[in-house]
Amino acid sequence: MENIYILMLAALAILAIADLVVGVSNDAVNFLNSAIGSKAISFRTMMIVASLGIGLGAVFSSGLMEVARKGIFVPGEFYFDEIMIIFMAVMITDILLLDFFNTLGMPTSTTVSIVFELLGAAVAMALIKIGADNGSISELTNYINTTKATEIILGILLSVVVAFTVGAIVQYVSRVLLSFNFERKAKWVGAVFGGVALAAITYFIFIKGLKGTDYYAQIKPLIEGKTLLIVLVSFVIWTLLSYMVVTLLKKNIYKLIIAVGTFALALAFAGNDLVNFIGVPIAAWQSYEAWAASGVPATEFAMDVLGKKVPTPTLLLLVAGLIMVLTLWFSSKAKRVVKTSIDLSSQGETQERFQPNFLSRNLVRFSMLIAKYTATVVPASLQGKIEQQFVKPVIELPKGKTHELPAFDMVRAAVNLMVASVLISIATSMKLPLSTTYVTFMVAMGTSLADRAWGSESAVYRVAGVLNVIGGWFFTAISAFIAAGTVAYLIHLGGASMIAVLLLLAVLLLARNYIKHTKKTRETRAEDSLNRAESNSIQGVIEESADNISKALKRVSKINQTTISGLIDQDLDTLKKAKSTVVKLEVEIEDLQNDIFYFIKDLDDSYLGASKFYIDVIGSLQDVAQSSSLIAKVSHKHVNNNHKALKKKQAEELLDINDKLINLFGQMREIFDSRTFDRIVPDIIEQKQTLLSSVEDSIQKQVERTRTEESSPKNATLYFSILLETKDLILANMNILNLYHDEYSRSQIVQETEGQ
Repeated sequence: MENIYILMLAALAILAIADLVVGVSNDAVNFLNSAIGSKAISFRTMMIVASLGIGLGAVFSSGLMEVARKGIFVPGEFYFDEIMIIFMAVMITDILLLDFFNTLGMPTSTTVSIVFELLGAAVAMALIKIGADNGSISELTNYINTTKATEIILGILLSVVVAFTVGAIVQYVSRVLLSFNFERKAKWVGAVFGGVALAAITYFIFIKGLKGTDYYAQIKPLIEGKTLLIVLVSFVIWTLLSYMVVTLLKKNIYKLIIAVGTFALALAFAGNDLVNFIGVPIAAWQSYEAWAASGVPATEFAMDVLGKKVPTPTLLLLVAGLIMVLTLWFSSKAKRVVKTSIDLSSQGETQERFQPNFLSRNLVRFSMLIAKYTATVVPASLQGKIEQQFVKPVIELPKGKTHELPAFDMVRAAVNLMVASVLISIATSMKLPLSTTYVTFMVAMGTSLADRAWGSESAVYRVAGVLNVIGGWFFTAISAFIAAGTVAYLIHLGGASMIAVLLLLAVLLLARNYIKHTKKTRETRAEDSLNRAESNSIQGVIEESADNISKALKRVSKINQTTISGLIDQDLDTLKKAKSTVVKLEVEIEDLQNDIFYFIKDLDDSYLGASKFYIDVIGSLQDVAQSSSLIAKVSHKHVNNNHKALKKKQAEELLDINDKLINLFGQMREIFDSRTFDRIVPDIIEQKQTLLSSVEDSIQKQVERTRTEESSPKNATLYFSILLETKDLILANMNILNLYHDEYSRSQIVQETEGQ
């Protein structure tokens, strides 16, 4: 019987390593966002500083392991075999849930996952015990540490509001005092700001953060009851050092704050989040040691030992810290920095990643209403002074360099790091497993709001993004609770066999998701993505946009072929693929349309004619995508609703038209690839007319069939829709070809005239 528990411990150890790698790959970028967004220090410097922070944070995290042992449930109410089921259910669920959310691209939190998994598995096991004893549901409170669990859950939820609010207040005050021209302020101003920021970071990270660890007892007599004195002395020392850095070394104090803040946040991350990855396996190992030494059967050994303080071996913490550091450096996911928080907090215009919804629109309207009435209360003179502090400096950049600007300045980056470090360290000292993801994200959103990064052009999109992220967090909690409870129940029913099945299932799902992710990445790289025109001359725009047209024709041709094939075969999966592919094409074309503003802004005055041509091309390209999209969507809807399949004659006519359409697209692509716009070959004109005639003939034949033999209104409606949209598709493509022919001819005449 003992062997099964050894195997379970081995499985938990492997799951812990996998959890460390997956978790750090997705979470570690939270403490790099501020430094990357502000471009204050180099990427290599950031990684070195963050690695040192993670290493120290891992060593200081011993005290937090208590959460996995007794923070959620009452260990004395469970026997050893039941505790092992709870721990196994938690780790299996955690790795699968984290990987599942990563595959979907949804934001998640390892802290919330582990807390609600422990709660779900413990509740399931408690209900099993209560049911076996014919007890009452009210006895559940005997098994669950309701006070601590409620405190932890409320702490996590409140952190969202607190982090956002504190971040907004601190950023607003900082901006009013420093303005956007902070580098022009007197040297003592930067020194004082540095003193405040660095004093706050160092106190809460290096002193307050040590509380609850094995090292706190040694320094407790030195700092107990001397908080105010330590803070004041620290402020004075850091202010003097900051002034020396600014005046003598001629260094930017904000860069120093960002470097120290990155270190501090990395340390807080490791100190707070390490429990999420290895807390459960270590608790399981310590439980096994206590049971093995007792000589009592596993079904009778009560786990009161977990209620006592048991130090975590430093060696294990060091190994875990090393894995986290190696993951940070070598994981491809860690290197591809999560852009969500940077995009949502960017000071400038970015490609918005979220669509506005009812709630975001109304929240923005409500905020604007409050701002309007607040303006009537604040004196006009004070408003004027405040507005002056929020005036952004105009930075002249060479053509094509607009998007290389930092997402936000160093003041906001420093505030992000300072506030997040302080909040996470306070929670750490209170032994609350606060979510670093929640805190860093919400602080960044609060500072963005206070810094007026959410203007009228972007507010609804940014607020929608924040709401989507928060919604994902709540979904994580619910999913973790239900999934862990279900897995615990299955293990209870199936025992060792069920554990083996679940572990095999976990390996298969992880492998499947990895293969799927790798395949998707390769497809994305190989896919003919559309690119924004960067040239500022008509000739350059013709050259660059011709590539987009060729790529679009290739993709539309493939989409149409897939759609017609899926419709004839009544293959819903094929039609679903065609539908999703065309939606992606539409999104890319919409992005090109959204970039027209920047394209026109970058044009030289002598080439303003290029803008009209580019607008017309994007408009026609959008017509092509819309026609292809409608064909795919109506076909998918028809098959999805189980309507009658196409008749043999209809299928033959569609296949004939589609073959001719593919051939036409192929010849058009040759023209765009070779840039031979000076001639529209007679063959293409003839093919176009032949194809249009084929479509018209099919429409006429369907009219006759409808009058004499057609009995399905849905079938007829679908067929007419496909033929009419195919006609529009042909005309839109020919319109694009004519645009290029006319513009190319015009540009050649201009060049010849200038040459003379």
